[in-house]
Amino acid sequence: MRRYPFLFASSLCACCATSRAATPVNDLGTGLYLNQYQGGLYPGGSNAMPAPHAALGASRASNVVPLNAQGQPDPAGKFVFLSIGMSNTSQEFSGLNHPTNFQPWTFMGQAAAHPAVNHSSMVMFNGARGGETAAKWDSPTDENYARVATELAQAGLSEQQVRVAWVKVANPNPAVSLPAGNSDALTLVRQTGSILRTLHARYPNLEQVFLSSRIYAGYATTTLNPEPYAYESGFAMKRVIEAQINQTSGGGVDPIAGNLDPSSAAPWVAWGPYLWADGTNPRSDGLVWLPTDLQSDGTHPSQAGQTKVGRLLMRHFINSPLAEDWFLDYAQGDANLDGTVNLSDFNALAANFGQSGRTWQQADFTYDGQVTLDDFNALAANFGMEELARDPTPEDWSALASAIPEPAMALWAVPLTMLSHRRRRRSG
Repeated sequence: MRRYPFLFASSLCACCATSRAATPVNDLGTGLYLNQYQGGLYPGGSNAMPAPHAALGASRASNVVPLNAQGQPDPAGKFVFLSIGMSNTSQEFSGLNHPTNFQPWTFMGQAAAHPAVNHSSMVMFNGARGGETAAKWDSPTDENYARVATELAQAGLSEQQVRVAWVKVANPNPAVSLPAGNSDALTLVRQTGSILRTLHARYPNLEQVFLSSRIYAGYATTTLNPEPYAYESGFAMKRVIEAQINQTSGGGVDPIAGNLDPSSAAPWVAWGPYLWADGTNPRSDGLVWLPTDLQSDGTHPSQAGQTKVGRLLMRHFINSPLAEDWFLDYAQGDANLDGTVNLSDFNALAANFGQSGRTWQQADFTYDGQVTLDDFNALAANFGMEELARDPTPEDWSALASAIPEPAMALWAVPLTMLSHRRRRRSG
């Protein structure tokens, strides 16, 4: 595993910095950055959320229901999914410095075009703006919050309807890296803690906040936000999330992040998609950042980069069990969008299994552009959510198995068994 933080010290260069030889936080595991900052998105070097925190997140997700402008539950109401942050955040969320208008390749654009996304009660709202750094979001009296309140009102919405937020913040021209006590990463920890408490104060019905750190900045040609600061922002977000996890489990208040008690001081917080990868050196999941993914300054995402982040956001919220119920109007597996995951959807998956370039209606339920075992598992988890005319027969399973490449056959035994057991329990 690569752990060479000193290589970050090379000069800014758009043509040669295809790798910084640092390990993405989600790939670092129990390894250490600078011999003291453990990897993994969650405690213990793990990328899995601790069960108690996940249970709290699930409870908060169940509260994400439409409200009227006064914040009262209303089936005819709306809820707001708000972005908070600077230029990169705005570009990736909507592509425009506008609350509701968007470019089609961004997160908002991809969500608007997806047939299963919640278009009935969810309003995606871009509060992020160019130049609005972390220091401009960390107090309830910051001008950004008054601006967002005005824009919400102009759209017929209110602060009372904000229920979910994506937060991605940074500061310009960082100059001190970890492990210094005045490093930009530790400044971000303090500011993000303040931002979470501010969000709790401004949006009393806010249930969930998802944090992301910056994309790769090894191609930077300016000092606006180069490496290692983009990389180290991942450790800042990790510390904030762990601070809440540790506090709720009796570990006390983090001295830098401050009080993040989800019952009184801050919303529940977790990772959104982790966006950093080591340039052209593939992450374990294949993510890379090419020079063409960035604008000429090597810092802001190009259209290709905005598209990439939009896809990562879509995948996160479609697949997260702590978000899918409010982000989607249809369960994963419901290919034909009829409100039931049944044999028709099973047949769509069988017809497209192993194929690339597929859509939701063609059984790409995980939004990765192909139909694989992951999509089968998503369908299996929701199969039979309503009574069916009949269950899949052995002949049906055999037809589906014939579409599966031979090496994958062994992997099907467990999910097929689980599904049959689940169906028997339900039928009994």
